[in-house]
Amino acid sequence: MGNSHSHSCIAAPGATKPRPFSRKRSAILTRIHLSCADSSESLDPPQETSKLVSDEKSVYVDHYRTTPPITSVAYCPIATDLESDGEGAFEGFLREYPEYRLTWILDTLRRTDFARLERAGETYVDYMGGSLYPESLIRVHTDFLNHSILGNTHSVSNSSKLSLKCADEARQAVLAHFRASSEYTVVFTANASAALKLIAEAYPFTGGSSLVIGADSHNSVHGIREFATYRSARTVYVPSTAHGGFDIPTAKDVLQRHRPRSRDLAPSLFVLTAQSNISNSKSPLSITHHAASLGYHTVVDGAALAPTSVVSLADYPIDAMAVSFYKMFGYPTGVGALIVKKDFLSQLKRPWFAGGTVDVVQVPGNIVTRARLPHEQFEDGTINYLQLPAITDGLRFLSAYLPFLPLRLSSLLLYLTSALSKLRHDTTGRPVVQILSKVPTRRLRSVGEPAETGSIMSLLFLSPTGEMIPNSFIEHAASSKNISLRTGCMCNPGGAAAILGIEDEMGRLYPGVTLADFQDHMGRELGVVRISLGLASNFRDVWRVVQFASSIGQEYPRQIMWNQWMESQRSTIGQAL
Repeated sequence: MGNSHSHSCIAAPGATKPRPFSRKRSAILTRIHLSCADSSESLDPPQETSKLVSDEKSVYVDHYRTTPPITSVAYCPIATDLESDGEGAFEGFLREYPEYRLTWILDTLRRTDFARLERAGETYVDYMGGSLYPESLIRVHTDFLNHSILGNTHSVSNSSKLSLKCADEARQAVLAHFRASSEYTVVFTANASAALKLIAEAYPFTGGSSLVIGADSHNSVHGIREFATYRSARTVYVPSTAHGGFDIPTAKDVLQRHRPRSRDLAPSLFVLTAQSNISNSKSPLSITHHAASLGYHTVVDGAALAPTSVVSLADYPIDAMAVSFYKMFGYPTGVGALIVKKDFLSQLKRPWFAGGTVDVVQVPGNIVTRARLPHEQFEDGTINYLQLPAITDGLRFLSAYLPFLPLRLSSLLLYLTSALSKLRHDTTGRPVVQILSKVPTRRLRSVGEPAETGSIMSLLFLSPTGEMIPNSFIEHAASSKNISLRTGCMCNPGGAAAILGIEDEMGRLYPGVTLADFQDHMGRELGVVRISLGLASNFRDVWRVVQFASSIGQEYPRQIMWNQWMESQRSTIGQAL
Protein backbone atom coordinates (compact mmCIF):
# COMPACT_ATOMS: atom_id res chain seq x y z
CA MET A 1 0.00 0.00 0.00
CA GLY A 2 2.64 2.50 -0.93
CA ASN A 3 3.50 2.51 -4.60
CA SER A 4 2.06 5.38 -6.62
CA HIS A 5 1.70 3.40 -9.82
CA SER A 6 -1.44 1.78 -11.11
CA HIS A 7 -2.94 -1.04 -9.09
CA SER A 8 -0.76 -0.19 -6.13
CA CYS A 9 -2.41 0.19 -2.81
CA ILE A 10 -3.11 1.98 -0.59
CA ALA A 11 -7.75 38.60 -8.72
CA ALA A 12 -10.88 38.98 -10.25
CA PRO A 13 -11.05 39.69 -13.99
CA GLY A 14 -9.76 43.15 -14.77
CA ALA A 15 -7.52 43.21 -11.70
CA THR A 16 -4.11 44.85 -11.86
CA LYS A 17 -1.84 43.30 -14.45
CA PRO A 18 1.26 41.35 -13.37
CA ARG A 19 4.45 43.37 -13.13
CA PRO A 20 6.72 43.19 -16.19
CA PHE A 21 9.02 40.20 -16.22
CA SER A 22 12.67 40.78 -15.52
CA ARG A 23 13.68 38.82 -18.64
CA LYS A 24 12.50 39.87 -22.06
CA ARG A 25 11.17 36.44 -22.96
CA SER A 26 8.67 36.49 -20.10
CA ALA A 27 6.67 39.34 -21.62
CA ILE A 28 5.55 36.91 -24.32
CA LEU A 29 3.48 35.05 -21.76
CA THR A 30 1.59 38.20 -20.86
CA ARG A 31 0.74 38.95 -24.49
CA ILE A 32 -0.33 35.39 -25.25
CA HIS A 33 -2.50 34.65 -22.25
CA LEU A 34 -3.93 37.91 -20.97
CA SER A 35 -5.09 39.37 -24.28
CA CYS A 36 -8.70 38.28 -23.73
CA ALA A 37 -8.94 40.45 -20.63
CA ASP A 38 -9.11 43.59 -22.76
CA SER A 39 -12.66 44.85 -22.43
CA SER A 40 -12.55 46.21 -25.97
CA GLU A 41 -12.45 42.72 -27.49
CA SER A 42 -15.42 41.18 -29.20
CA LEU A 43 -17.73 38.94 -27.24
CA ASP A 44 -17.94 36.50 -30.16
CA PRO A 45 -16.26 33.13 -29.53
CA PRO A 46 -12.76 32.70 -30.93
CA GLN A 47 -12.50 30.64 -34.10
CA GLU A 48 -12.57 26.95 -33.23
CA THR A 49 -11.02 24.05 -35.06
CA SER A 50 -13.77 21.62 -34.17
CA LYS A 51 -16.24 20.45 -36.78
CA LEU A 52 -18.95 21.58 -34.37
CA VAL A 53 -17.86 25.22 -34.39
CA SER A 54 -20.71 26.56 -36.50
CA ASP A 55 -23.32 24.83 -34.36
CA GLU A 56 -21.67 25.79 -31.08
CA LYS A 57 -21.37 29.45 -32.09
CA SER A 58 -25.08 29.81 -32.48
CA VAL A 59 -25.81 27.98 -29.24
CA TYR A 60 -23.29 29.74 -27.03
CA VAL A 61 -23.48 33.23 -28.51
CA ASP A 62 -27.26 33.23 -28.19
CA HIS A 63 -26.94 32.05 -24.60
CA TYR A 64 -24.53 34.80 -23.62
CA ARG A 65 -26.36 37.57 -25.47
CA THR A 66 -29.62 36.75 -23.69
CA THR A 67 -28.23 36.06 -20.23
CA PRO A 68 -27.26 39.05 -18.05
CA PRO A 69 -23.62 38.99 -16.97
CA ILE A 70 -22.89 38.12 -13.35
CA THR A 71 -20.21 40.77 -13.02
CA SER A 72 -19.65 44.21 -14.47
CA VAL A 73 -16.22 43.35 -15.83
CA ALA A 74 -15.75 42.15 -19.38
CA TYR A 75 -16.03 38.46 -20.07
CA CYS A 76 -15.72 36.20 -23.09
CA PRO A 77 -18.28 33.56 -24.06
CA ILE A 78 -17.37 29.95 -23.50
CA ALA A 79 -17.10 27.50 -26.36
CA THR A 80 -16.37 23.85 -25.85
CA ASP A 81 -15.55 21.08 -28.31
CA LEU A 82 -18.38 18.65 -27.59
CA GLU A 83 -20.11 15.94 -29.51
CA SER A 84 -23.61 16.98 -30.55
CA ASP A 85 -25.28 15.10 -27.69
CA GLY A 86 -23.13 17.00 -25.20
CA GLU A 87 -24.31 20.47 -26.18
CA GLY A 88 -27.54 20.13 -24.26
CA ALA A 89 -25.65 18.89 -21.23
CA PHE A 90 -23.38 21.92 -21.37
CA GLU A 91 -26.33 24.31 -21.61
CA GLY A 92 -27.89 22.62 -18.60
CA PHE A 93 -24.59 22.86 -16.73
CA LEU A 94 -24.38 26.61 -17.39
CA ARG A 95 -27.94 27.10 -16.16
CA GLU A 96 -27.11 25.20 -12.98
CA TYR A 97 -23.70 26.86 -12.48
CA PRO A 98 -23.88 30.30 -14.14
CA GLU A 99 -20.85 31.43 -12.13
CA TYR A 100 -18.74 29.11 -14.31
CA ARG A 101 -18.92 31.82 -16.99
CA LEU A 102 -16.66 34.01 -14.87
CA THR A 103 -13.82 31.64 -15.67
CA TRP A 104 -13.91 32.20 -19.45
CA ILE A 105 -10.24 33.16 -19.44
CA LEU A 106 -9.39 29.50 -18.76
CA ASP A 107 -11.34 28.46 -21.85
CA THR A 108 -9.17 30.82 -23.88
CA LEU A 109 -6.14 29.20 -22.26
CA ARG A 110 -7.45 25.73 -23.12
CA ARG A 111 -7.81 26.67 -26.80
CA THR A 112 -4.32 28.16 -27.05
CA ASP A 113 -1.93 26.41 -24.69
CA PHE A 114 -3.63 23.04 -24.48
CA ALA A 115 -5.05 22.62 -27.97
CA ARG A 116 -3.15 19.34 -28.22
CA LEU A 117 -5.80 17.73 -26.01
CA GLU A 118 -8.42 18.25 -28.71
CA ARG A 119 -6.02 17.30 -31.49
CA ALA A 120 -5.25 14.02 -29.75
CA GLY A 121 -8.82 13.44 -28.60
CA GLU A 122 -7.47 12.90 -25.07
CA THR A 123 -9.36 13.46 -21.84
CA TYR A 124 -6.78 14.18 -19.17
CA VAL A 125 -8.01 13.88 -15.59
CA ASP A 126 -4.79 13.09 -13.69
CA TYR A 127 -3.64 16.58 -12.68
CA MET A 128 -2.83 15.39 -9.18
CA GLY A 129 -0.33 13.00 -10.73
CA GLY A 130 1.13 15.79 -12.84
CA SER A 131 -0.21 18.99 -14.37
CA LEU A 132 -0.04 19.48 -18.12
CA TYR A 133 2.50 22.02 -19.33
CA PRO A 134 1.31 25.07 -21.28
CA GLU A 135 2.77 25.12 -24.78
CA SER A 136 3.78 28.77 -24.55
CA LEU A 137 5.93 28.07 -21.50
CA ILE A 138 7.88 25.50 -23.49
CA ARG A 139 8.26 27.89 -26.44
CA VAL A 140 9.44 30.75 -24.25
CA HIS A 141 11.89 28.57 -22.35
CA THR A 142 13.22 26.96 -25.52
CA ASP A 143 13.70 30.37 -27.10
CA PHE A 144 15.62 31.55 -24.04
CA LEU A 145 17.89 28.49 -24.13
CA ASN A 146 18.47 28.95 -27.86
CA HIS A 147 19.69 32.51 -27.30
CA SER A 148 21.57 32.08 -24.01
CA ILE A 149 24.76 30.46 -22.78
CA LEU A 150 24.35 28.96 -19.33
CA GLY A 151 27.08 27.33 -17.29
CA ASN A 152 27.56 25.64 -13.93
CA THR A 153 26.71 28.07 -11.15
CA HIS A 154 29.85 27.07 -9.20
CA SER A 155 32.08 29.40 -11.19
CA VAL A 156 32.57 33.08 -12.03
CA SER A 157 32.44 32.94 -15.84
CA ASN A 158 29.85 34.93 -17.78
CA SER A 159 27.82 31.80 -18.45
CA SER A 160 27.92 30.91 -14.74
CA LYS A 161 26.89 34.41 -13.72
CA LEU A 162 23.86 34.21 -16.01
CA SER A 163 22.88 30.85 -14.54
CA LEU A 164 23.26 32.23 -11.01
CA LYS A 165 21.19 35.29 -11.91
CA CYS A 166 18.41 33.07 -13.26
CA ALA A 167 18.56 30.88 -10.14
CA ASP A 168 18.29 33.93 -7.89
CA GLU A 169 15.35 35.18 -9.95
CA ALA A 170 13.65 31.82 -9.56
CA ARG A 171 14.22 31.90 -5.80
CA GLN A 172 12.67 35.34 -5.55
CA ALA A 173 9.75 34.27 -7.75
CA VAL A 174 9.02 31.32 -5.42
CA LEU A 175 9.15 33.55 -2.34
CA ALA A 176 6.85 36.10 -3.98
CA HIS A 177 4.37 33.48 -5.18
CA PHE A 178 3.95 32.05 -1.69
CA ARG A 179 4.11 35.48 -0.05
CA ALA A 180 7.07 34.51 2.07
CA SER A 181 8.95 37.20 3.96
CA SER A 182 12.69 37.80 4.06
CA GLU A 183 12.81 35.27 6.92
CA TYR A 184 12.56 32.53 4.29
CA THR A 185 14.86 31.18 1.65
CA VAL A 186 14.36 28.58 -1.08
CA VAL A 187 16.25 25.31 -1.43
CA PHE A 188 15.81 23.77 -4.86
CA THR A 189 15.37 20.00 -4.84
CA ALA A 190 14.36 17.23 -7.24
CA ASN A 191 10.73 17.30 -6.02
CA ALA A 192 8.59 17.68 -2.90
CA SER A 193 9.66 14.24 -1.67
CA ALA A 194 13.31 15.25 -1.80
CA ALA A 195 12.49 18.48 0.02
CA LEU A 196 10.83 16.55 2.85
CA LYS A 197 13.76 14.14 3.01
CA LEU A 198 16.13 17.06 3.57
CA ILE A 199 14.26 17.85 6.77
CA ALA A 200 13.86 14.21 7.78
CA GLU A 201 17.56 13.39 7.62
CA ALA A 202 18.71 16.62 9.27
CA TYR A 203 16.10 17.26 11.98
CA PRO A 204 17.66 16.92 15.45
CA PHE A 205 15.37 14.19 16.81
CA THR A 206 16.26 12.82 20.25
CA GLY A 207 14.86 10.16 22.56
CA GLY A 208 12.36 12.65 23.95
CA SER A 209 11.22 14.05 20.61
CA SER A 210 7.82 13.54 18.97
CA LEU A 211 6.96 13.39 15.29
CA VAL A 212 3.25 14.07 14.75
CA ILE A 213 1.77 13.18 11.35
CA GLY A 214 -1.73 12.94 9.93
CA ALA A 215 -2.62 9.39 8.88
CA ASP A 216 -3.97 10.80 5.61
CA SER A 217 -0.55 11.75 4.25
CA HIS A 218 1.72 10.87 1.35
CA ASN A 219 4.46 8.29 1.88
CA SER A 220 7.01 11.09 1.55
CA VAL A 221 5.66 12.31 4.89
CA HIS A 222 5.38 8.85 6.46
CA GLY A 223 8.99 8.19 5.49
CA ILE A 224 10.17 10.84 7.95
CA ARG A 225 9.38 8.38 10.74
CA GLU A 226 12.33 6.20 9.66
CA PHE A 227 14.76 8.95 10.66
CA ALA A 228 12.79 9.69 13.83
CA THR A 229 12.83 6.02 14.85
CA TYR A 230 16.56 5.75 14.14
CA ARG A 231 17.13 8.53 16.68
CA SER A 232 14.73 6.98 19.22
CA ALA A 233 11.98 9.58 18.74
CA ARG A 234 8.35 8.52 18.86
CA THR A 235 5.99 8.83 15.90
CA VAL A 236 2.38 9.68 16.68
CA TYR A 237 -0.48 9.70 14.18
CA VAL A 238 -3.53 11.91 14.03
CA PRO A 239 -6.25 9.47 12.91
CA SER A 240 -8.13 10.05 9.70
CA THR A 241 -11.86 10.53 9.48
CA ALA A 242 -13.93 8.23 7.28
CA HIS A 243 -13.67 10.79 4.46
CA GLY A 244 -10.00 11.59 5.02
CA GLY A 245 -8.26 14.49 6.67
CA PHE A 246 -8.65 14.80 10.41
CA ASP A 247 -10.95 16.19 13.05
CA ILE A 248 -9.47 19.45 14.36
CA PRO A 249 -10.25 18.85 18.08
CA THR A 250 -8.70 15.39 17.80
CA ALA A 251 -5.59 16.81 16.15
CA LYS A 252 -5.22 19.44 18.85
CA ASP A 253 -5.59 16.78 21.53
CA VAL A 254 -2.84 14.62 19.96
CA LEU A 255 -0.55 17.63 19.68
CA GLN A 256 -1.24 18.58 23.30
CA ARG A 257 -0.60 15.09 24.69
CA HIS A 258 2.74 14.75 22.89
CA ARG A 259 3.94 18.34 23.14
CA PRO A 260 7.71 18.80 23.47
CA ARG A 261 8.99 19.06 27.03
CA SER A 262 11.81 21.28 25.82
CA ARG A 263 12.28 22.68 22.33
CA ASP A 264 16.04 22.80 22.93
CA LEU A 265 16.51 19.39 24.54
CA ALA A 266 13.78 17.41 22.75
CA PRO A 267 12.70 19.25 19.60
CA SER A 268 9.47 17.95 18.09
CA LEU A 269 8.04 18.14 14.61
CA PHE A 270 4.50 18.48 13.30
CA VAL A 271 4.17 17.65 9.59
CA LEU A 272 0.87 18.77 8.06
CA THR A 273 -0.51 17.46 4.78
CA ALA A 274 -2.26 20.57 3.52
CA GLN A 275 -4.41 18.66 1.02
CA SER A 276 -4.85 14.93 0.61
CA ASN A 277 -4.06 13.41 -2.77
CA ILE A 278 -6.69 10.69 -2.33
CA SER A 279 -9.46 11.83 0.03
CA ASN A 280 -9.80 15.39 -1.38
CA SER A 281 -9.78 16.83 2.14
CA LYS A 282 -7.99 20.03 3.06
CA SER A 283 -6.42 20.51 6.46
CA PRO A 284 -6.56 24.10 7.75
CA LEU A 285 -3.14 25.73 7.79
CA SER A 286 -4.34 27.63 10.85
CA ILE A 287 -3.66 24.56 12.99
CA THR A 288 0.04 25.45 12.69
CA HIS A 289 -0.68 28.32 15.09
CA HIS A 290 -1.74 25.81 17.73
CA ALA A 291 1.21 23.50 17.07
CA ALA A 292 3.71 26.36 17.19
CA SER A 293 2.23 27.63 20.45
CA LEU A 294 2.95 24.21 21.98
CA GLY A 295 6.58 24.36 20.89
CA TYR A 296 6.50 22.26 17.70
CA HIS A 297 8.37 23.05 14.55
CA THR A 298 5.83 23.01 11.72
CA VAL A 299 6.38 21.62 8.22
CA VAL A 300 3.75 21.55 5.46
CA ASP A 301 3.51 19.17 2.54
CA GLY A 302 2.04 21.57 -0.01
CA ALA A 303 2.47 19.42 -3.12
CA ALA A 304 -1.27 18.78 -3.60
CA LEU A 305 -2.45 22.20 -2.39
CA ALA A 306 -0.22 24.56 -4.36
CA PRO A 307 -1.46 23.76 -7.91
CA THR A 308 -4.98 25.16 -7.37
CA SER A 309 -4.83 27.29 -4.21
CA VAL A 310 -3.34 30.61 -3.19
CA VAL A 311 -0.99 29.97 -0.26
CA SER A 312 0.35 32.79 1.91
CA LEU A 313 3.16 31.82 4.26
CA ALA A 314 2.94 35.30 5.76
CA ASP A 315 -0.27 34.26 7.53
CA TYR A 316 1.00 31.20 9.41
CA PRO A 317 3.93 30.13 11.63
CA ILE A 318 5.17 27.59 9.08
CA ASP A 319 8.85 26.71 9.34
CA ALA A 320 9.05 24.97 5.95
CA MET A 321 6.84 23.91 3.03
CA ALA A 322 7.60 21.44 0.24
CA VAL A 323 6.28 21.72 -3.33
CA SER A 324 6.81 20.17 -6.77
CA PHE A 325 6.62 22.51 -9.75
CA TYR A 326 5.48 19.91 -12.29
CA LYS A 327 2.34 19.47 -10.21
CA MET A 328 1.75 23.21 -10.37
CA PHE A 329 2.31 24.01 -14.05
CA GLY A 330 3.57 20.83 -15.68
CA TYR A 331 7.12 21.84 -16.57
CA PRO A 332 9.83 21.14 -15.72
CA THR A 333 9.80 17.79 -14.01
CA GLY A 334 12.72 17.07 -11.71
CA VAL A 335 12.56 20.39 -9.83
CA GLY A 336 10.91 21.01 -6.48
CA ALA A 337 11.54 23.36 -3.60
CA LEU A 338 11.70 23.66 0.15
CA ILE A 339 10.52 27.13 1.15
CA VAL A 340 12.07 27.37 4.58
CA LYS A 341 12.87 29.81 7.36
CA LYS A 342 16.58 30.52 7.62
CA ASP A 343 16.62 30.14 11.40
CA PHE A 344 14.99 26.71 11.05
CA LEU A 345 17.63 25.65 8.53
CA SER A 346 20.31 26.67 11.01
CA GLN A 347 18.94 24.11 13.49
CA LEU A 348 19.13 21.22 11.03
CA LYS A 349 22.23 19.02 11.12
CA ARG A 350 23.02 17.46 7.77
CA PRO A 351 24.53 13.96 7.96
CA TRP A 352 26.81 14.53 4.97
CA PHE A 353 28.13 17.14 2.56
CA ALA A 354 28.70 17.34 -1.18
CA GLY A 355 29.93 19.65 -3.88
CA GLY A 356 28.42 23.10 -3.53
CA THR A 357 27.41 22.68 0.12
CA VAL A 358 30.82 23.39 1.64
CA ASP A 359 33.49 26.09 1.62
CA VAL A 360 36.47 24.19 3.09
CA VAL A 361 37.00 20.44 3.58
CA GLN A 362 40.05 19.06 5.36
CA VAL A 363 41.38 15.89 3.67
CA PRO A 364 42.54 13.81 5.44
CA GLY A 365 40.83 15.05 8.57
CA ASN A 366 37.41 15.98 9.95
CA ILE A 367 37.17 19.74 9.52
CA VAL A 368 34.34 21.02 7.32
CA THR A 369 33.25 24.61 6.84
CA ARG A 370 29.78 24.85 5.33
CA ALA A 371 28.86 27.21 2.50
CA ARG A 372 28.02 30.77 3.52
CA LEU A 373 24.42 31.05 2.30
CA PRO A 374 21.83 28.84 4.06
CA HIS A 375 20.31 27.44 0.87
CA GLU A 376 23.73 26.52 -0.49
CA GLN A 377 24.29 24.18 2.46
CA PHE A 378 21.31 22.06 1.35
CA GLU A 379 21.61 22.04 -2.43
CA ASP A 380 23.77 19.02 -3.11
CA GLY A 381 25.97 19.23 -6.17
CA THR A 382 24.89 21.26 -9.18
CA ILE A 383 21.34 22.55 -9.23
CA ASN A 384 19.19 22.13 -12.33
CA TYR A 385 20.29 25.51 -13.67
CA LEU A 386 19.00 24.99 -17.21
CA GLN A 387 15.45 24.51 -15.94
CA LEU A 388 15.24 27.14 -13.20
CA PRO A 389 14.40 30.02 -15.59
CA ALA A 390 11.20 28.13 -16.44
CA ILE A 391 10.22 28.22 -12.76
CA THR A 392 10.12 32.02 -12.83
CA ASP A 393 7.94 32.11 -15.93
CA GLY A 394 5.81 29.19 -14.81
CA LEU A 395 4.94 30.80 -11.48
CA ARG A 396 3.99 34.08 -13.11
CA PHE A 397 1.99 32.18 -15.68
CA LEU A 398 0.11 30.28 -12.98
CA SER A 399 -0.46 33.41 -10.91
CA ALA A 400 -2.53 34.92 -13.70
CA TYR A 401 -5.00 32.02 -13.61
CA LEU A 402 -4.85 30.78 -10.02
CA PRO A 403 -7.66 33.03 -8.69
CA PHE A 404 -10.09 31.50 -11.23
CA LEU A 405 -9.34 27.84 -10.48
CA PRO A 406 -11.28 27.23 -7.24
CA LEU A 407 -14.53 28.56 -8.74
CA ARG A 408 -14.10 26.67 -12.00
CA LEU A 409 -12.99 23.35 -10.54
CA SER A 410 -15.54 23.30 -7.74
CA SER A 411 -18.33 23.82 -10.31
CA LEU A 412 -17.01 20.96 -12.41
CA LEU A 413 -16.54 18.71 -9.38
CA LEU A 414 -20.06 19.34 -8.11
CA TYR A 415 -21.48 18.56 -11.53
CA LEU A 416 -19.39 15.40 -11.78
CA THR A 417 -20.50 14.29 -8.32
CA SER A 418 -24.17 14.83 -9.15
CA ALA A 419 -23.99 13.17 -12.56
CA LEU A 420 -22.10 10.09 -11.41
CA SER A 421 -24.32 9.63 -8.36
CA LYS A 422 -27.36 9.34 -10.62
CA LEU A 423 -25.96 6.57 -12.84
CA ARG A 424 -27.63 3.18 -12.52
CA HIS A 425 -26.99 -0.21 -14.11
CA ASP A 426 -29.42 -0.94 -16.92
CA THR A 427 -30.06 -4.50 -15.71
CA THR A 428 -30.47 -4.12 -11.95
CA GLY A 429 -30.90 -0.42 -11.23
CA ARG A 430 -27.99 -0.48 -8.76
CA PRO A 431 -25.50 2.44 -8.57
CA VAL A 432 -22.61 2.35 -11.02
CA VAL A 433 -20.14 4.15 -8.74
CA GLN A 434 -19.46 4.68 -5.07
CA ILE A 435 -17.82 8.03 -4.29
CA LEU A 436 -15.43 7.74 -1.34
CA SER A 437 -13.64 11.08 -1.25
CA LYS A 438 -14.83 14.26 0.39
CA VAL A 439 -17.42 16.21 -1.60
CA PRO A 440 -17.72 20.02 -1.32
CA THR A 441 -20.61 21.16 0.84
CA ARG A 442 -20.22 24.87 0.10
CA ARG A 443 -20.76 26.22 -3.40
CA LEU A 444 -18.45 28.97 -4.60
CA ARG A 445 -19.96 32.01 -6.30
CA SER A 446 -17.11 34.39 -7.10
CA VAL A 447 -13.58 34.51 -8.45
CA GLY A 448 -10.92 34.41 -5.73
CA GLU A 449 -13.10 32.60 -3.20
CA PRO A 450 -11.18 29.68 -1.63
CA ALA A 451 -12.51 26.14 -1.90
CA GLU A 452 -13.08 23.95 1.15
CA THR A 453 -11.84 20.82 -0.63
CA GLY A 454 -9.51 19.93 -3.44
CA SER A 455 -10.55 19.11 -7.00
CA ILE A 456 -10.23 15.31 -7.00
CA MET A 457 -12.64 12.43 -6.73
CA SER A 458 -11.78 8.94 -5.51
CA LEU A 459 -14.37 6.31 -6.29
CA LEU A 460 -15.07 2.65 -6.96
CA PHE A 461 -16.97 1.23 -9.90
CA LEU A 462 -19.57 -1.36 -8.92
CA SER A 463 -20.97 -4.33 -10.80
CA PRO A 464 -24.72 -4.80 -11.40
CA THR A 465 -24.79 -6.89 -8.21
CA GLY A 466 -22.98 -4.23 -6.15
CA GLU A 467 -19.52 -5.78 -6.03
CA MET A 468 -16.37 -3.82 -6.78
CA ILE A 469 -15.22 -3.93 -10.41
CA PRO A 470 -11.42 -4.36 -10.59
CA ASN A 471 -9.61 -1.05 -10.88
CA SER A 472 -7.26 -2.58 -13.43
CA PHE A 473 -10.25 -3.18 -15.74
CA ILE A 474 -11.46 0.39 -15.29
CA GLU A 475 -8.03 1.78 -16.09
CA HIS A 476 -7.76 -0.38 -19.22
CA ALA A 477 -11.26 0.53 -20.38
CA ALA A 478 -10.65 4.24 -19.75
CA SER A 479 -7.41 4.11 -21.73
CA SER A 480 -9.26 2.55 -24.64
CA LYS A 481 -11.51 5.63 -24.59
CA ASN A 482 -8.52 8.01 -24.44
CA ILE A 483 -9.16 8.93 -20.81
CA SER A 484 -6.08 9.41 -18.62
CA LEU A 485 -6.95 8.70 -14.99
CA ARG A 486 -5.21 7.03 -12.07
CA THR A 487 -5.89 3.91 -10.00
CA GLY A 488 -4.29 2.60 -6.84
CA CYS A 489 -3.67 3.99 -3.37
CA MET A 490 -1.75 7.05 -4.59
CA CYS A 491 1.19 6.54 -2.19
CA ASN A 492 -1.23 7.39 0.62
CA PRO A 493 -1.89 4.16 2.54
CA GLY A 494 -3.47 5.86 5.55
CA GLY A 495 -5.93 7.92 3.53
CA ALA A 496 -6.74 4.95 1.32
CA ALA A 497 -7.38 2.69 4.30
CA ALA A 498 -9.68 5.30 5.84
CA ILE A 499 -11.91 5.90 2.84
CA LEU A 500 -11.95 2.19 1.92
CA GLY A 501 -12.87 1.24 5.48
CA ILE A 502 -9.98 -1.22 5.95
CA GLU A 503 -8.13 0.41 8.84
CA ASP A 504 -8.58 -2.68 11.02
CA GLU A 505 -7.03 -4.87 8.33
CA MET A 506 -4.19 -2.36 7.98
CA GLY A 507 -3.55 -2.73 11.71
CA ARG A 508 -3.10 -6.48 11.32
CA LEU A 509 -0.31 -6.31 8.74
CA TYR A 510 2.88 -8.18 9.62
CA PRO A 511 6.56 -7.72 8.74
CA GLY A 512 7.34 -8.81 5.19
CA VAL A 513 3.76 -8.67 3.96
CA THR A 514 3.43 -7.93 0.25
CA LEU A 515 0.71 -6.16 -1.67
CA ALA A 516 -0.25 -9.49 -3.22
CA ASP A 517 -0.62 -10.98 0.28
CA PHE A 518 -2.81 -8.09 1.37
CA GLN A 519 -5.02 -8.31 -1.71
CA ASP A 520 -5.35 -12.08 -1.36
CA HIS A 521 -6.50 -11.58 2.21
CA MET A 522 -9.02 -8.91 1.18
CA GLY A 523 -10.19 -10.91 -1.84
CA ARG A 524 -9.99 -7.96 -4.23
CA GLU A 525 -7.72 -5.31 -5.64
CA LEU A 526 -6.93 -2.49 -3.25
CA GLY A 527 -7.12 1.16 -4.10
CA VAL A 528 -9.48 3.53 -5.85
CA VAL A 529 -10.09 5.17 -9.20
CA ARG A 530 -9.00 8.80 -9.00
CA ILE A 531 -10.25 11.65 -11.16
CA SER A 532 -8.32 14.88 -10.62
CA LEU A 533 -8.97 18.23 -12.29
CA GLY A 534 -6.60 21.10 -12.85
CA LEU A 535 -5.45 24.12 -14.80
CA ALA A 536 -6.75 23.10 -18.25
CA SER A 537 -9.88 21.19 -17.18
CA ASN A 538 -13.20 22.10 -18.78
CA PHE A 539 -16.73 20.76 -19.08
CA ARG A 540 -15.76 18.52 -21.97
CA ASP A 541 -13.48 16.53 -19.68
CA VAL A 542 -16.01 15.81 -16.95
CA TRP A 543 -18.75 15.15 -19.50
CA ARG A 544 -16.62 12.48 -21.18
CA VAL A 545 -15.86 10.92 -17.80
CA VAL A 546 -19.60 10.74 -17.15
CA GLN A 547 -20.18 9.20 -20.57
CA PHE A 548 -17.50 6.60 -19.87
CA ALA A 549 -18.99 5.76 -16.48
CA SER A 550 -22.41 5.49 -18.09
CA SER A 551 -21.04 2.89 -20.52
CA ILE A 552 -19.85 0.82 -17.55
CA GLY A 553 -23.48 0.73 -16.42
CA GLN A 554 -24.65 -0.71 -19.74
CA GLU A 555 -24.29 -4.46 -20.08
CA TYR A 556 -23.45 -4.71 -23.79
CA PRO A 557 -20.61 -2.12 -24.02
CA ARG A 558 -19.27 -3.21 -20.64
CA GLN A 559 -19.03 -6.82 -21.82
CA ILE A 560 -17.15 -5.76 -24.94
CA MET A 561 -14.63 -3.79 -22.84
CA TRP A 562 -14.36 -6.71 -20.42
CA ASN A 563 -13.53 -9.13 -23.23
CA GLN A 564 -10.88 -6.75 -24.55
CA TRP A 565 -9.36 -6.46 -21.09
CA MET A 566 -9.31 -10.22 -20.57
CA GLU A 567 -7.62 -10.66 -23.95
CA SER A 568 -4.97 -8.13 -22.96
CA GLN A 569 -4.44 -10.01 -19.68
CA ARG A 570 -3.93 -13.28 -21.52
CA SER A 571 -1.54 -11.59 -23.93
CA THR A 572 0.49 -10.15 -21.07
CA ILE A 573 0.72 -13.52 -19.32
CA GLY A 574 1.73 -15.19 -22.58
CA GLN A 575 4.52 -12.67 -23.16
CA ALA A 576 5.77 -13.17 -19.62
CA LEU A 577 5.87 -16.93 -20.07
